[in-house]
Amino acid sequence: MKVIRSADFVGERAWAALDIASMNGIGTRLHWTDQPYRWHINEGEEVFVVLNGRVRMHYRHAGLEQTVLLEVGDIFHASMGTEHVAHPLGVARVLVIECEGSI
Repeated sequence: MKVIRSADFVGERAWAALDIASMNGIGTRLHWTDQPYRWHINEGEEVFVVLNGRVRMHYRHAGLEQTVLLEVGDIFHASMGTEHVAHPLGVARVLVIECEGSI
């Protein structure tokens, strides 16, 4: 049992992660960042929950780049094969649920 105060988590670098749980090959991590990630495709599906801050999520759908602004409480589901990149607007904390070992 553990309680995690996400607002207190600060990373030493962009996209620093705190491992929360591993359940049957699915990892849950808390990320702190103030910088964009990089374009990528996960090995499986990904659920991305904004806990603090704002994040502009860029993704490609049908070959076209699109964006959506994610606010606190918003959830982005990247289905298998969805190329995407997260750009925080300032500091953000996000909960990511994905296959263990995914990028």
